[in-house]
Amino acid sequence: MSGTNALGAYLRARRELVTPKQAGIPEVGVRRVPGLRREEVALLAGISADYYLRLERGRDRNPSVQVLESIARVLHLDDDHVAHLMTLVSEAPRQRRRRREEVPPPGALKLLDSLVQPAFIEGRYFDVLASNSLARALSPGLVVGGNQLRDMFLDPAEQALYPDWEAVTECFVANLRQSVGNDVDDPRFVELTGELSRASPRFRRLWARHEVRGQRGTPIRINHPQVGELTLNRERLGIGGTEGLMLVVYHPDAGSGDADKLALLASADLPTKRPAEQRRIRVN
Repeated sequence: MSGTNALGAYLRARRELVTPKQAGIPEVGVRRVPGLRREEVALLAGISADYYLRLERGRDRNPSVQVLESIARVLHLDDDHVAHLMTLVSEAPRQRRRRREEVPPPGALKLLDSLVQPAFIEGRYFDVLASNSLARALSPGLVVGGNQLRDMFLDPAEQALYPDWEAVTECFVANLRQSVGNDVDDPRFVELTGELSRASPRFRRLWARHEVRGQRGTPIRINHPQVGELTLNRERLGIGGTEGLMLVVYHPDAGSGDADKLALLASADLPTKRPAEQRRIRVN
């Protein structure tokens, strides 16, 4: 999606997801558009239909906070979606960032090496920047240089690891949308979403919904080919002094059968255990 009218694209996508019943509008006759009509959103938000049309068409990119909050109420946007909406308002031209590298800090790498749980460091677009051996034993996709989003949508072997694959992909795409905000001209972002949009119909459908949701600590089921199904808690911890780098740790509930399975996987991996692998990813 081009950055020329990110606000309009977002409003249109979210409008199409709200049913007349949810908005309290009687359904009369045949409706030719999904969700609400533009004039219905405008009426419920207390603004003119012409002004709302200008917002969706990118002719006005500086609406007031009050207008945005009114529209958000009509579109049933939660806190994450409202925060994302606010980032799409262009108060000033954005300057192109200088090219930089995503480099895990030495302290974060030392911490990663010390962890007995599967752990890795990911970049802003889910590139794997560093990983320990147990993470790679848990999922071959967590090898340094891999990209979790690409593997999740394009690698059948990686998909088979997740019994709740559909829910996991929804979470990843919603988090990507939150992470990028209005920075949709970033070449790394354009490259990744372009590749996935061409190759994965499911990614295209999810991306078109404009769902926004941060990844929070949550249990995740993994169907491992060696130890069977196990449920691990997935934690994402921000790394201070970096732009969006996260330390991701999988850990089982203490004393559970999942803990036993993870210990079995760890013991099988011990002979080849080595320091965490890392690499530098160039981004813009």
